[in-house]
Amino acid sequence: MERPNYITPAGYAALRAEYEALFAKERPALVDTIAWAAGNGDRSENGDYIYGRKRLREIDRRLGWLSKRMKAAKVVDPAQAPDRARVFFGATVTIADEDDNHRTLTLVGDDEADAGKGLIGWNAPLARALRGAAVADLRRVALPAGEREYEVIAITYPGG
Repeated sequence: MERPNYITPAGYAALRAEYEALFAKERPALVDTIAWAAGNGDRSENGDYIYGRKRLREIDRRLGWLSKRMKAAKVVDPAQAPDRARVFFGATVTIADEDDNHRTLTLVGDDEADAGKGLIGWNAPLARALRGAAVADLRRVALPAGEREYEVIAITYPGG
């Protein structure tokens, strides 16, 4: 059995918006272009036709992936977290490493992770290490660069 695909309401809305844009706008426009290009004769040397078919396969593959991810999604609203004193899904956590470097991270669904924006996937090694931690807890995590220890400095949730 697969792990649940936890996702925030905003993350689910982003997946849905991408699906709608591809399905309702980009795909129909591409089908029209392919039909026009096919009517121009020899398809073997027709760039619009060849590129259009390739792009259509990419869109269909992405639509299938998005559909599967949305069906498996379990939307969790972090604002409804029952225990705001511990790190759970949707928490924004400030941590300090051994060198007293502070980082602020938000634990989100794997589909909405963006390390550059401080959003780490729920199943990432650091997120797994932080789960259930309270302020002042020390957590050790094995990272590609080696093992590090982090102290939880602050925990916040949206809406409170």
